[in-house]
Amino acid sequence: MALASTPSSSSPQSPSTSPQRRDILIVGGGFGGMYAVYKFREMGLQLQAFEAGGDVGGVWYWNRYPGARVDLPSIDYSYSFSPEIEQEWTWSEQFAAQPELLRYIDFVAKRLDLRPHFQFNTRVTSATWDESRQLWVVKTDRGETYEAPYCVMATGPLSIPKEPDIPGVKRFKGRLLHSARWPHEPVDFTGKRVGVIGTGSTGIQVVQDVGPQAGELFVFQRTPSFTMPMRNETLTPEYVDEVKRNYAGIREIARSSTVGGSRPQSTRAFFSVTPNQRRVLLEDAWKQGGLSMLGTFADLMVNAEANEHVAEFVRGKIGEVVKDPKTAEALKPKGYPIFARRPCLDTSYYETYNLPNVHLVDCITDPIVEITEKGVRNESGETELDILILATGYDGLTGAMMAFDVTGRDGRTVRQKWQDGPRSTFGLMLEGFPNLFMTTGPNGPSALANIIRISEHDVDWIADAITHLKKNGLATIEPTVQAEDAWMEIVRGIAQRSLINKAKTWWVGANVKDKPQGLTMFTGGFLKYREYCAVPSANGYRDFQFEPQMEAVAA
Repeated sequence: MALASTPSSSSPQSPSTSPQRRDILIVGGGFGGMYAVYKFREMGLQLQAFEAGGDVGGVWYWNRYPGARVDLPSIDYSYSFSPEIEQEWTWSEQFAAQPELLRYIDFVAKRLDLRPHFQFNTRVTSATWDESRQLWVVKTDRGETYEAPYCVMATGPLSIPKEPDIPGVKRFKGRLLHSARWPHEPVDFTGKRVGVIGTGSTGIQVVQDVGPQAGELFVFQRTPSFTMPMRNETLTPEYVDEVKRNYAGIREIARSSTVGGSRPQSTRAFFSVTPNQRRVLLEDAWKQGGLSMLGTFADLMVNAEANEHVAEFVRGKIGEVVKDPKTAEALKPKGYPIFARRPCLDTSYYETYNLPNVHLVDCITDPIVEITEKGVRNESGETELDILILATGYDGLTGAMMAFDVTGRDGRTVRQKWQDGPRSTFGLMLEGFPNLFMTTGPNGPSALANIIRISEHDVDWIADAITHLKKNGLATIEPTVQAEDAWMEIVRGIAQRSLINKAKTWWVGANVKDKPQGLTMFTGGFLKYREYCAVPSANGYRDFQFEPQMEAVAA
């Protein structure tokens, strides 16, 4: 998550009068931060981790909104580094809901005794490189200062919530809820007039869950999303036993895949099969559910004509489910390629619009003007509400790293370095910021592959780099300007071929006002990313620059 942690039983400490020294500092308590704590502890490093939330879990600690559920199979969306955890933990559903994910995270934290290394309810306010002492100096909102040679930003791509750019949000007198900062206690929607702004993956989950509960539900749709049936299943004991016997092979397949998971993927080009065969394959993918359709053809994200055929197939399914023709038409996404926005999965989203108490407000034809004291005012008039839910997502990819002051060599900040968009080497290190590491950074696969596989890979890469330093008596590592330029050229070159560029999403920074826009994620797939990242350790990190240990540090 985007910022900090403390033993769960601890109360706020009084500020320390002198800096506290560690070997490595870790910012974030999600999947990446948790694995980093385990990995570096096992390496014998003295560490301190920080988490803004009250416990481990990252985005799953905060995302408690109704219907919150992972959109990857649970057996993929789980750690692979511990065979013991794989055997001891049993998933109940193919796609785990948020409460089960939190139970899994709690199980891992207890099993590996991770919480004592975290300081919770703590935000990092600054991280500054001290060149003279070759240390990172980290300050927190508790008034404490920590110092360490290495600093790991395990802040994740989704941790800074974004409020909508709509006038009057603070004026609303009813109950205002943000999906990314949901209250821990249940919210009663019975008999209430509820509004939802945002129809991405989160909004879809909220709508299908709240619709049957609310007195009336008004969905303010600004950009319709493509969503496909999840087809979730309860896992039988027999199937779970099969998985546990075969985890090693499942994990190897995942690491060697484009998406970092075990989802089937085809090498079949869309137009290489007949129209009748294509229809059969698409129908089969729709019945299978999940993200099967994305893996049915190999060229959907580079061939616009093929992509439009699949988009039209899904639009047809919307028309089959939603009874009111006008509502069905408004729900059909147009103007951007399918899968160019984050793919969504649902259990009953389109069916929810058949309920008499659920109303779609098409904000394309009837734009939102403002939020009022009583509700939402569109051009056609005002909708009075008791509860307004903002499912408006995050300042993705770069938001967390730019939410506080990170200052590297010669006083240059990350904000300055990224003023025209994020740049790094592998999404792991920044030129000008020695010994500063990121996990799931904005120039890696990030949101385009299994984030747990990426997190494990990135932490292992960082561990290898630190081991290289220690074996060779070196103090610092950072990429050269040439290495960073070369990686960004690779990222840009591959991205130019991707249809992801054709949609205005948080993937390209389009959801945040004045944010530099562009596809900065590595779109070449997880396996190819791993291959690129393996080169430095194999060639002695020749594209990185180092500094020797200073005598003052040794003393």
